[in-house]
Amino acid sequence: MSRPREDRGGGTGSPVRPGSAARHTDDPDVGPARHLGLTRGMPGWLKIGTAAVAILLVGVLAFGAYWVFRLQGNISKAALSAGSDKTEGALDNSRDRMQILILGSDTRDGKNAKYGTSDDATGYGHSDVMMLMDISADNKRVNVVSFPRDLLVDTPKCVDQETKNEFPAQSNVMINAAMSEAGIGCAVDTVNKLTGLEIDHFMMADFNAVKELSNTVGGVEVCISDAVYDPDSRLRLPKGTSSVQGEQALAFLRTRHAFADGGDLGRIKAQQGFLSALARKIKADGTLSNPGKMLEIADVVTKNLTIDEGLASIPTLVTVGNRLKDIDVGKIAFVAVPTVPADIDPNRLQVAEPAASQLFEAMRKDIDLTDPTAPPSPSESPDASPTAEPTPSETAPAYDKALQPVTVANGSGVPARTQEIMALLTTGGFTQLGQLAAQPVAATAVYYGAGYEAVAADVAALLGIPATQVLPAAGVAGVQVYLGSDLVGGTPGAEAPVQLPSDIVNQTAGDVVCQQANPALVTR
Repeated sequence: MSRPREDRGGGTGSPVRPGSAARHTDDPDVGPARHLGLTRGMPGWLKIGTAAVAILLVGVLAFGAYWVFRLQGNISKAALSAGSDKTEGALDNSRDRMQILILGSDTRDGKNAKYGTSDDATGYGHSDVMMLMDISADNKRVNVVSFPRDLLVDTPKCVDQETKNEFPAQSNVMINAAMSEAGIGCAVDTVNKLTGLEIDHFMMADFNAVKELSNTVGGVEVCISDAVYDPDSRLRLPKGTSSVQGEQALAFLRTRHAFADGGDLGRIKAQQGFLSALARKIKADGTLSNPGKMLEIADVVTKNLTIDEGLASIPTLVTVGNRLKDIDVGKIAFVAVPTVPADIDPNRLQVAEPAASQLFEAMRKDIDLTDPTAPPSPSESPDASPTAEPTPSETAPAYDKALQPVTVANGSGVPARTQEIMALLTTGGFTQLGQLAAQPVAATAVYYGAGYEAVAADVAALLGIPATQVLPAAGVAGVQVYLGSDLVGGTPGAEAPVQLPSDIVNQTAGDVVCQQANPALVTR
C-alpha cells in the first residue's frame, strides 16, 4: 500500500525540491510572490497542455469507474455450498492453487426461451456442462476435467441457501441433476464428495453466453472428419476446418449426436476441442493484452454469468484472469473422468476403477497431468497436512469385522499374492472376502465406498498399506484391496508414486484435434 504524500507547500502534492521551501520561509514577502509569478508566467501552450492532461486523466478515471460499475452490476451471485463444511483455510486468489467449477446451465428461462420451454428445465435447471478448472499455484499449468452429465453419482444432503429447503442425500442420480433442486452449491458439494477436493469458486453461464462470446472473438475454428448434420441441435458443418460463432458455436457445444458414437463422451471431446481452439485464438490475437477487447469480452461474459460470492467482484475476476494469461497452451490439459456403462443402466455411466480414483488422487496431490513425473508446484505443498502411516486401532472397532465385505483385486502380476493377502485378512478377522479379476496396475491401493472409511483404514493398517493409498471410490461396495506390482501390502515395500492411465489427457490446448463425425449423421 502506498503511503500518502506529505503536503509541504507543493500545491497538489508535487514533490518540492530541497531548499525551495526554506528559501520561501526565509523571505516571506518575496517567497509567495515568486511562487505566484511562476503561474502567471506559464506559457500558453503549457497551460493548454496541462489542462488537456487533467481532462484526459479525469476522463480515464470516469471511464474506469463507469466500466467497473457496469461490469459489477452485470454479475449475478449464488452461494458456493449447499451446507457442507469447509475445512481449508482462506484462499489467496492471487497466488494459491485454485479450483473453479465451470457449469453450463440448460435453463430455458429469459433469453434462452427460444431453445425450449421452462418445462424443459425448471427451477435452477440442470448442468448441461460440468468442468473443473484446476489452476496450479505457480500459474504454469491448468487441468480442465470434464464430468459426463450421464454419470451416476451419490449426492450429499443439500440445503437450498435461498429457500432453506432441505433435500436428502441420494444414490445413483445423474450428476447434472445435482443443482436442479438445491442450487449450484449442491453441484459443488457433489463434485467435492466425488473427488475428495474442496472447490474454491464456481462460474455458471447459460446458452446466450456461448453465442455472444463466440461473436465477440470473431468466431472459433473447429475441425470435423466428415460433413455432418444433426437435426436436433441444427449443427451443420462441412468436412475439415470451419469457423463457428453464434448459433453454430452453441450447436457445436450442445449436440449429443454429431460426434463419435453419438454419446456424451464424444460431446465432451468436442467441447474440449472448442475450448482449446478458443484458448489458442485469444492467445494468438493478443486479446489478454488488449484492454478494450477485454472490456468487451468482460461485458458479454458478466451479463450471462452467475458466480459465487467470493469471486463476485471485478478486481477478483481481473486477478484470476491475470493468472491465466501467460500459461503455455501446452500445459492446459483437458481430461474426462474415466467411465464405463453403469451396472444398473447401460444408458448411463459410472466411474471406472481404478482409473477414476487414480485421477482424483493425482488431482488432490497437485500432479501435472501432462507430465505425472514432474514435481508439484513449488509454491504450495500438495499435502498441507501429511497423513501418518496407518496403525491398527487401539480400541475395538465400532463394527463387526466378520460382516464387512472386502474384495481383493490382484493387478500385481503375481498370482500367489491373492491368497497371501486373503490369508492375512482372515487372520485379522475379516472373513467376508471375495476376489476379482483385475487389470495390471503399478501401485497398490485400498478403495472404499460410502460408509466404509474406518473399515478401509483398518484393512490398510493390517496389511501395511500407507494411508496415502487409501482412497474413496464411488463405484466400490465395501472395501477393495487392489494389489499392484509395487508389492506393497503384506510384504515390505516402498510407497509407489501416483499411477495414471497413459491416455488420461484427451488433449492440451496446444493440440489441433479433428472431431470424429458420427457415421449415422454424416452427409454427402
